Amino acid sequence: MPLKTYGVLIGRAVDTRREGGSDSPHYQIHVTDEAGVHYRAAVNVLSAQQPSELLYFVSEDFRHPITARLEGLASGWNSLPPGPGGPNLDFVRGNLFDPALMRKLPPDLEGPDNDLADLLDHSVRRAVADRDARVYLFGERWGPEVRVKDKIFGFLPGNGVHDIHMNQGNSGRFRGDDGVWQDGGLLIHFPARSRWVGIFLAFQSQSWHTDDVTGHAVEGVDPSRPEPGTRPVRIIAALVNPRGPAPEAETVTLLNASPDPVDLTGWQLQDRLGRRSAVPQGPLAAGAVRTVGLAGGAQLGNHGGEISLLDATGLKVDGVSYTAEQAGRDGWSVVF
Repeated sequence: MPLKTYGVLIGRAVDTRREGGSDSPHYQIHVTDEAGVHYRAAVNVLSAQQPSELLYFVSEDFRHPITARLEGLASGWNSLPPGPGGPNLDFVRGNLFDPALMRKLPPDLEGPDNDLADLLDHSVRRAVADRDARVYLFGERWGPEVRVKDKIFGFLPGNGVHDIHMNQGNSGRFRGDDGVWQDGGLLIHFPARSRWVGIFLAFQSQSWHTDDVTGHAVEGVDPSRPEPGTRPVRIIAALVNPRGPAPEAETVTLLNASPDPVDLTGWQLQDRLGRRSAVPQGPLAAGAVRTVGLAGGAQLGNHGGEISLLDATGLKVDGVSYTAEQAGRDGWSVVF
């Protein structure tokens, strides 16, 4: 059963609090919206399952079409319906970042710049200091609890968001939280610098190959993240905005970066909405490239999009994203 109340909280960060200890500690963020409503965002920094240290990835210059999809949402809590049509996060399908780049950190240690709370402090405290900065916290809503003061910051009613981490591929008692297009995360917008920061967290116990309907781990598949540089076939470019009249001849270029040929029979390219185009069959030699036309299948919108490469079993092999700015020049390929 997926999260009951998935969405995104938009507001201003006004305070933070670090929790130590080993009993499910969190990094707490006090957020207010434009109507003066108070919220607490509880960010996990330690897993209740072994291994306990969380995985993290931070982009100090986050560029992804989701930032454009967030435009027009109101300050405060915004419920997001399930599916790929809105600004929902999905670590597996949304191509937000390369999972191979995630690293693990302990929750809270003595000394500077050596734990997950320090890492969160680095970005969130900047947002607190900048009155124009806005935080976008994706996860599950709780409250309002009309007669209950917030246990950390003391405001009334108690109100907030949690599960600000990957919410699929779980095991054990957390398997019931699985779903697709409902992952948590933290984006921070600094308008004066035209800069977005993205912070993404996952548990080491979670699988990176999940069912497209349930979000459960796919059985019989290695659940771990790919190691850097180990993906043999990769998306290296896409002609998103070709010259000429519609229908445009959109293409995606693949590279076999491995030293061995790879048979691409049965492989497909998929867009954010699940539309697919077949990759030409046959082996791709070591170091060779193959250009795939997308006529009648996957579509590359000029306002930004995501492209995923699936193998013959339907498992994701690689994924990229591009923004409207990258797609803006007629006839130019976007290079990844």
